[in-house]
Amino acid sequence: MAMSIEGQPGEGRRAQINVTPLIDVLLLLLIIFMVITPTMSVGLDAAAPQPSDSQKSTPPLDDPTIATVHGDRTVLLNQETVTFDDLGGRLMAALARSADHVLFLRADKNLEFAQVAEVIDIAEGAGITRVALMTK
Repeated sequence: MAMSIEGQPGEGRRAQINVTPLIDVLLLLLIIFMVITPTMSVGLDAAAPQPSDSQKSTPPLDDPTIATVHGDRTVLLNQETVTFDDLGGRLMAALARSADHVLFLRADKNLEFAQVAEVIDIAEGAGITRVALMTK
């Protein structure tokens, strides 16, 4: 009497998954993405601005107005010593000659900021619209 082992539960053949079709599908998708990806990368068209013919040469820059505040209530305005009282008139004259209304301001290291603020107020009263503080 020969008994068959196939009929008993837990023994016999084990179920196995055939992964060959899955690998085929994976490789096919990989090839499709490799072919499609280079054609999908599209950049933005950018045009750099070109200078116009009327702006071929830049206008010459004015000499900057530089004021150096000293502790004895004097200001060195473009290498000319000016007192605080005469500073407003001198700044108005410098403003008339200058196209940009900028004052470059520097002060002594040991000077209190109240005197620098006073020079800034005088400059604003003279019509200077921008004050740039300079450091060493």
